[in-house]
Amino acid sequence: MRPRVGHIQFINCFPLFYGLIEKKFLLDIDLIKGNPTDLNRMLAQGELDLAPISSIAYAQNYDQYLLMPDISISADDEVKSIYLFSKYPIEELDQKNIALANISATSQLLLKIIMQNYYRIAPRYFASAPELRAMLMEADAALLIGDDALRAKYRHDQSLYVYDLGHLWKKYSGLPMVFAVWAIRKDFARRYPEQLQVIRKTFVDSIQLSLEQVEAVAAKAAQWEDFTTQYLIEYFRVLRFDFDEAQQQGLLEYYRQAYRLGAIAEVPELVFMDKE
Repeated sequence: MRPRVGHIQFINCFPLFYGLIEKKFLLDIDLIKGNPTDLNRMLAQGELDLAPISSIAYAQNYDQYLLMPDISISADDEVKSIYLFSKYPIEELDQKNIALANISATSQLLLKIIMQNYYRIAPRYFASAPELRAMLMEADAALLIGDDALRAKYRHDQSLYVYDLGHLWKKYSGLPMVFAVWAIRKDFARRYPEQLQVIRKTFVDSIQLSLEQVEAVAAKAAQWEDFTTQYLIEYFRVLRFDFDEAQQQGLLEYYRQAYRLGAIAEVPELVFMDKE
C-alpha cells in the first residue's frame, strides 16, 4: 500500500522534501499537494493518511490523529513568512478592518489572540484571497502567510507597517510558536506501524540533510522563485523543523489561549506515535 502523504505547497516545506527527492523516496508514496486548508480537510475526511496540517486543525480533530514526534514547522521568534501589513501602527487597529488570508486558520487565530490578549483591541476581520494590493483596497491591514507573505515582504511598500507574528508571539508569550504539525490518522498507524516507522525515519533524515546543506537547499528552491538564494538561506535558518519540549509547551499555550477565546472546544492532549 502506498501511503497518501500531504505536501504543503509552500517554500517552508521544501527542506522537508529536499532529502526525499535526493533519496528517491518519493517513488514509495503518493504525494498529494495542497494549501493548509486543503490538507486539513483531506486528512480529516480520510483522503490522506498523514500530512503536515495547521496546528489548529490538530486541536479540532485530535481524537482521530497521532503526532509525529520529531517534526513540526515552528519558529522561536521571527518566522519571516507570516506578516501583518498595516496602514497604521498595530495598536491603532481597534475597530479597523483586517483582511485575513483564507488559507490558514492557525495564523488567523494567532492574530486574533495577539490582538485581544496583548494589545487589548478588537479589529473587524474578514477572510480574503491572499493578494495584498486587493486586500488593502478593502481593509486597513492584511494578514498574509507562506509564499504570499514572503513575496510581499520581499518587495513591500515602505509606507506600510509590517509585523512578524512569530516575533509578536515570542515577545508576549515567551514561547516558540508551532504553526504546523505532522499528523497521522490513527487507523493508518494501527494498520501499518512498520511502514509508518520507515516514513518517520526518512522524513527526519531528510530534514537533517537539508539543515546540513541549507545553502544547496536554498539555491535549489531559488531556481523556481524570484528570491535570491541568500534570502532563502536566512529564511530557512529561522525556521525550526523539530518538535522539542519548548515547542510543545508553546503549542499547548496557543491551545489554551484559543480555548479561552472560544475557538476550540477543549485543550487537546499531544498524543504521539510510538518511536519504535
